Amino acid sequence: MTALTTAPPVRRPGRSKRLKASTLLERPNFVVYGILIAFILGSAFPFYWSFLVASYDANVFTGDVPLIPGGNFLVNANRVVDSIPFWKALGNSVVVSGTVTLSVVLFSSLAGFAFAKLRFRGSKGLMLFVIATLAVPTQLGVIPLFMAMAEFGWSGTLGAVIAPNLVTAFGVFWMRQYIVDAVPNELIEAARMDGCSLLRTFWHVCLPAVRPAAAMLGVFTFMQSWNDFLWPLIVLNPEDPTIQVALEKLQSGYYVDYSLVLAGTTMATVPVLLVFLVLGRQIVAGIMQGAVKG
Repeated sequence: MTALTTAPPVRRPGRSKRLKASTLLERPNFVVYGILIAFILGSAFPFYWSFLVASYDANVFTGDVPLIPGGNFLVNANRVVDSIPFWKALGNSVVVSGTVTLSVVLFSSLAGFAFAKLRFRGSKGLMLFVIATLAVPTQLGVIPLFMAMAEFGWSGTLGAVIAPNLVTAFGVFWMRQYIVDAVPNELIEAARMDGCSLLRTFWHVCLPAVRPAAAMLGVFTFMQSWNDFLWPLIVLNPEDPTIQVALEKLQSGYYVDYSLVLAGTTMATVPVLLVFLVLGRQIVAGIMQGAVKG
């Protein structure tokens, strides 16, 4: 009997190079980490600079500004609270931004689900109309909107700031585009065959699948509503402002105290950072869940 011999493996040319290239792509090198660290530092520097200037007195710009924070931040923070109705304005902004964010995420998800997965007459034309409204400048609707709020008797109240922003065209378009690919039609049909109503299908099937997009929309909406200045300035009373309108009073004089202004700005930025941390975890969790399922 002849012994069986095993042929040596044939090495394909270029295979080792492809494996090496794929390994480099899978394992980030020092250049990638360097770029990420540079982006993080560049993003965090404006907030650190605001806190740095706010930690010194008003004469900080007369000389070189040190890179180590001083010890006057609490003093400047107390000056902010004494100069403007800070806590009242902060509470108004939390109410307005929180209500608007929840409403935009809910209604945009419902509308996006309808446009993406339901078939009804005029859906394409209505979606085109929604997209077309994105091209209309916001300033064109200020006067008619103010007249409408005055007619309803809402002028000077927080309802006049909340009502016009309960749903946005961008939110509807964003959620519609995400739901088209994230929610399979077979999953919706299976839920309907199991006896789920349309709203239960949306709540138990669609909404968990679009959690990353909803969290991202929530972050964008909260930041936009929190930073809104023009419409609250027009429709609210000076005694009952939002935080951005109140901070404007800190620099309305002839002499601008930058330590005071940036102390108020730093304090007003903290809620935005907290919201970003909470919703950012939802974004990462949704992405990781989708990666595991894939």
